[in-house]
Amino acid sequence: MLPDGWKSGKIKDFFMLQRGFDLTKSQARSGNVPVISSSGVSYYHDTYKVIGPGIVTGRKGNIGDVHIINENFWPHDTALWVSDFKSNNINYVKYFLDYVNLKKFDEASSVPTLNRNNILCLNCSFPPLPEQKKIAAILSTWDRAIEGTEKLLANSQQQKKALMQQLLTGKKRLPGFTGEWKTVTIGSLLKEAKRPVEWQDDNFYKLLSVKRRSEGVILREVLHGTKILTKKMNYAKSGDFLISKMQVVHGASGLVPEHLDNHHISDSYIALRAKNPEKFDIEFFSWLSKERVMYHKTFLCSYGVTIEKMTFNFNMYLKENIKIPPTVTEQRSISQLLNTTENEITALESDLSRLRQEKKALMQQLLTGKIRVAV
Repeated sequence: MLPDGWKSGKIKDFFMLQRGFDLTKSQARSGNVPVISSSGVSYYHDTYKVIGPGIVTGRKGNIGDVHIINENFWPHDTALWVSDFKSNNINYVKYFLDYVNLKKFDEASSVPTLNRNNILCLNCSFPPLPEQKKIAAILSTWDRAIEGTEKLLANSQQQKKALMQQLLTGKKRLPGFTGEWKTVTIGSLLKEAKRPVEWQDDNFYKLLSVKRRSEGVILREVLHGTKILTKKMNYAKSGDFLISKMQVVHGASGLVPEHLDNHHISDSYIALRAKNPEKFDIEFFSWLSKERVMYHKTFLCSYGVTIEKMTFNFNMYLKENIKIPPTVTEQRSISQLLNTTENEITALESDLSRLRQEKKALMQQLLTGKIRVAV
């Protein structure tokens, strides 16, 4: 049912999309006019084709993102631009295109491609101009909140990176700690923990996996014993440092969290514990393992023809040297500070996800007229 005061029709009845203009980088002359391709500003030229503000979206290569360009610009051949708004509000049209989700109209098998004629013939309905402006103003409030949270998240991630580089190398010491860092072998600090599972086909097994790029330990799947071909498993305990023999060169290592205690790992994983927890903090080692220098050590301790099929030499790894703080108290203090920073990032990521979901739900209500706004 059409909301009161709204008009229905095809998209082309409310605005027009046009293909951009070809201009190679070698043809562009020195200037300050942005040439907008499907991936954004590609280079600059001395002549514009469109007086800003305008809207550009990708036509070929990168489709789906919709941008408002406030200055005069040159829309590239790989982009589509709104050539006629037909007296509709530019911000509302932008939100409308976001809501349409142009990516789902990709009709190419290899390079993503958007056919503007397919878009222009879609059925839709538009509210009166005053309501368009009010809806756009409401959604822009969510955009500002999202942008603000994105900036806070980026700052926190940068702060965490800087702290790791400084604290895990001894370049920066926390207050109250002195003394030279010591060089030791990994094998002098850690030992392998093997806890064989007494196999029963009738049991279910909670299989863990370690994500690449130090992204943590996760529950991969739960399988019935009859579905598992290799009947050799070990228990993993909370606080174990897991290494994937086949993926460690890609950063597949990390600590088992409390909620995954007593889950199962195949023989392709190595579980490590501190030999003496009163002298070495395994959590500090987990943070250290995220550093590039540790990635390099795992690479040096692996062999194979291609990086995707390298085999990890654990005994060689145990002989590698690392530098650590002289006391376990300092190690734990570093871990705690980095954990606090990580928790802040997790909270911001959660806030960002919530705001995006709220905006998505609000768009679905406002852009269809299910919720009307007072004008």
